[in-house]
Amino acid sequence: MLRAVASALVIPGREVGESKLDLIRGLLSTLPGWNRTRLGRELCAHWNWRNALGQPKDMAARALLLKLERTGQIRLRARRGLPPNARRNRRAAAVAPGHPIRVPLRELMPLRVSVAAPGSGDARVFHGLLAHGHYLGHRNTVGENLRYLVRDRHARPVACLLFGSAAWQSAARDAFIGWDRPTREPNLQGLTNNTRFLIPSWVKVPHLASHVLGLIARRIRADWHAKYGHPVRALETFVERGRFQGICYRAANWLRLGQTQGRTRQDRRHRLRRP
Repeated sequence: MLRAVASALVIPGREVGESKLDLIRGLLSTLPGWNRTRLGRELCAHWNWRNALGQPKDMAARALLLKLERTGQIRLRARRGLPPNARRNRRAAAVAPGHPIRVPLRELMPLRVSVAAPGSGDARVFHGLLAHGHYLGHRNTVGENLRYLVRDRHARPVACLLFGSAAWQSAARDAFIGWDRPTREPNLQGLTNNTRFLIPSWVKVPHLASHVLGLIARRIRADWHAKYGHPVRALETFVERGRFQGICYRAANWLRLGQTQGRTRQDRRHRLRRP
C-alpha cells in the first residue's frame, strides 16, 4: 500500500522521501537501458534493503517502482514481455481431479504438509490448484510469503494455502492488538495473512479444513523463520461474508475481530468498496 505523508511517500516499513525519489530518477535518466529487475537490485544495494537473512528485497523494490509509476512520480522503461512469474502463472496447468474423496478424516491420515518451493513439483501443483480451482485465482505475491501443499497418506493433494503480507492497517485488528500507527509499522512483519485457502472441489472430508489450519498454525513460525530469519506471531485472514461463514476458522480457534470497511490496497480516495 502506498500513502502520502507530508512530502514523503510511505510503503510498509519504508519512507520514500525526495532524496530517494531523486536517486531513482537519476538512475532512470543515466541508465535508461536497465530493466526493472536490475533497477530494483540496485536500489536494494543503495539502501541496504535486505531481509533478516541478508537477502536483497528485490521483489519489494520492484513493487515500489510500479507504485511510484502508477502515482506519476516516475516513468519506467516499457516491459518487453510478461515477467517470469506472470508467464508461469499463465502456464499453470489444471490439476486432474481424479476420483472424488469422500471419506472420514482418519482415512486420510497422516497428512503431509510441505512448503511448495519455487520451481518444484509441489509448486506446479499448488499453482494449478489455485489458478483453476479458487474463485479469486492466483496472482503473483510480493513480499514475504509461504505456499503450503497438503497431501494425504496416498500422496493425493487435498489442500493448499498461501500466506503473504498482512493488511497494512485494519481497525479491528489493530485495536485488538493495541497498536497505534507508530507501533504497528515496525511490528507488521510479525503478522501474515492467509490470502488463499483451497480444498479442491472433489474433496469432501468433514473437519479436514480446520484440521489443516491447526497443522499449519503449529509449524508456520519455524517455517517463516527458516525462510526469512524472523518468526511470525499471529495469523490473520478476511472472509467474504457473501460466500462463506468462516466456520473452519472458528473450528480451528481463530477469533472474529470485526468487519472491515471494504477498502483495498489500491484505494487512494476512499472510493473503492469490496466485500
